[in-house]
Amino acid sequence: MSAELFSLKGKRALVTGGAQGLGRMIAEGLLRAGAEVAITSRKADICDAAAQEMSTLGVCHSLPADLSTPEAAVDLATRYRQVANGLHILVNNAGKTWGGKIDDFPDKAWPSVMAVNVQTPFTLVRELLPELSASGTEDDPARVINIGSVAGIKTERLNAYSYAASKAAIHMLSRDLAGDLADRHITVNAVIPGFFPTKMTAHMRDEEKVDPALLSHIPLRRLGRPDDIAGIAVFLSSRASAYITGAQIPVDGGIVGCG
Repeated sequence: MSAELFSLKGKRALVTGGAQGLGRMIAEGLLRAGAEVAITSRKADICDAAAQEMSTLGVCHSLPADLSTPEAAVDLATRYRQVANGLHILVNNAGKTWGGKIDDFPDKAWPSVMAVNVQTPFTLVRELLPELSASGTEDDPARVINIGSVAGIKTERLNAYSYAASKAAIHMLSRDLAGDLADRHITVNAVIPGFFPTKMTAHMRDEEKVDPALLSHIPLRRLGRPDDIAGIAVFLSSRASAYITGAQIPVDGGIVGCG
């Protein structure tokens, strides 16, 4: 029974930013659980290569997209319909950050970050509502999973002002959407990752060595692993989480909960 509870066989998913980093970890997890997955990346060659590599795990579609404008999100929804028949799981993972000291933090660091991290996820939900509504049932709703950040919940001193604000916004947007879409059998939850070995934390690592100051900041004293983020994504996509919506779930080694 437990295997069936977490199975994603027969389900179709779209993971934005799914070619690299956290997105790829999530996409691989969904594929291993049996889902058909479409991924995006700004660079077509990277997207195509990742989809080809992950095709050993299941059906994986490459949909290159620069999701920095709402028009691009609308176009992505149209192209998704051309390669997949229906949508059960939407993972809004694609993100952008900008770091700099407050003294000269530029105004141009705001519109692009807010567009990618907040507006694009909303636009994709809106555009793909027909597919999500059609696939959701009372017993097994369609799923929207928005990827937030611990930086949107507590002060992390990252000097990434627009990024932190955008993540706080996507957390609240997730709750708003959850309330509005519940009667359509669509759940909406936010996953709050901590520090994982991705490009965003490259400056805190030297190959396999991690800054001791960073590790001391994490109660479990380690970075997140692929299975950590894939596991929560599979759970939130499966029948096991059918009664959960509007939640904000930290996957951070205790930074939020123990802080």
